Amino acid sequence: MKQVLKNERGMALAVAIVALVIVGALVAGALFSGTQEQRVAENTRRVQASFGVAEEGVNSLIRVWPNSTTVWNGMAGYPATAPTSERTIVATQSRSNTGKYNGSLYKMNDEIYFVDVTGQDNQSLAGGIRGGGASQRVGLLTTIRPLVMDIQASLTTTNGDKVSGSSTVDGFDHTPVGWTSCGPVDSSMAGIRADSGSSITQNGGGTVLGTPPVKIDPTVTDSTFSKYGDVTYADLAARASITLPGQNFSTSIAPVVTNGQCDWSVLTNWGDPLNPTAPCGTYFPIIHITGDANINGQEGQGILLVDGSLSVNGGFQWFGIAIIKGSLTTAGGGGQPAHFWGATMAQDSVALGQTQSITGGANLLYSKCAILKALDMTGVGAQMRSRGWVQLFQ
Repeated sequence: MKQVLKNERGMALAVAIVALVIVGALVAGALFSGTQEQRVAENTRRVQASFGVAEEGVNSLIRVWPNSTTVWNGMAGYPATAPTSERTIVATQSRSNTGKYNGSLYKMNDEIYFVDVTGQDNQSLAGGIRGGGASQRVGLLTTIRPLVMDIQASLTTTNGDKVSGSSTVDGFDHTPVGWTSCGPVDSSMAGIRADSGSSITQNGGGTVLGTPPVKIDPTVTDSTFSKYGDVTYADLAARASITLPGQNFSTSIAPVVTNGQCDWSVLTNWGDPLNPTAPCGTYFPIIHITGDANINGQEGQGILLVDGSLSVNGGFQWFGIAIIKGSLTTAGGGGQPAHFWGATMAQDSVALGQTQSITGGANLLYSKCAILKALDMTGVGAQMRSRGWVQLFQ
C-alpha cells in the first residue's frame, strides 16, 4: 500500500510558541506569587513592628507610673470632666526607634484603670503605602498596687506611750465627715499596738479604745516602720510629691486653689480632706519631711513621712497614713474631732528616751476609708494577672 507522507514543516515553531506561552505563564505566576508573598511579608513585618510599638507604649506607661501618681491617681472615675477621667498619651517615639504610639488612660474606679494605646511603625507613619500602612491597638486593664502596710492599730509604736488630758486613741473604725464614697465600717482594731518593752500610761482623762485597747506585740520591730512589702521607707520617700526640710510650719498647711484648679505647685498644699468635692479633695500627695517638724495648720491627706519628730498643735487634721521615725507629740484639738484619721506609726528613738505624748483633746482615730484612699491614691499601676490584656480593633 502506498504510504502518504504528511507535511510537518513548521511544527517546531508551533511547539516553541506553546512552550514559550507555558513557560511565560509559569514565570508570570512565579513572579506574581513571589510579589504577593513579599507584600504579605512586608505587611506582616509592619503589623508586628506596630504591635511592638503599641506594647512598648503600654509598658512605658506602667514603668513611669511612680512619677505620675499625683496626676493619674487623682483622676475622677469615668466618665467625668471635673476632674477629668481621661488622660491623653501624646504621640511618643518608641525607645527602639521603630515607630510612635499614642492613646488614652481611663480611670474606671479608685483601683482599676484602662490603657488604650495605638502604635504605628516608621514606614507606615511616612505614608505612601498602599492601604495606608499598618497600626495596632492594644488595651490593658491596670490595677493599683498599694503598699503592703502592717496596720493593726490606730497607733503603732516601739516605745512608751502617754495618753492624757481629754485625748483619745481609738481603734474603732470611723468614716470621715463628708466622705460619701466609703464602704461599710471595718471591724475594730487595737487602739495602741506596741512591742513587748513598751509601757502605756493613761491619766487625766486620757482614753484608749479598741479590740483590744492595747496590744503588746513582740513582732513590732524596726522593719515594721521601714519596710512595706517590697517597698522601703527610702523608696517611698523617693516617690514623694512634696519634700520639705524640718521646720515650724505654723498655720501654713492648707489647700490652695488657683483659677478653679488645685494648685499642686504650692508645697504647703496637702489636699482638702474636709471638703472632698472641692478641687483639692482628690489630691493625696506623699509628703516627706526630712527633719523635725511642728504643725499648727488646717488639714492634709495622703501619706506623711517624717524623718525626725513631729509636734502637732491646734486644729490641724491629717487623713491617711502618718509614719514618724522619731517621736510624736500632740496638744490641743482646736474644737476639731481628731488630729489623725487613718493610721499613725511613730518609731520613737530608744536612745533619746522620749515618749509619745498625746494630750489636750487630740484624738487618733482609726479609719479604714482614709487608709484605703491614701493607699489607692499613692499606689502604682500594675498589669492585672489574668485577663488584663486585649487586642483592640478600630
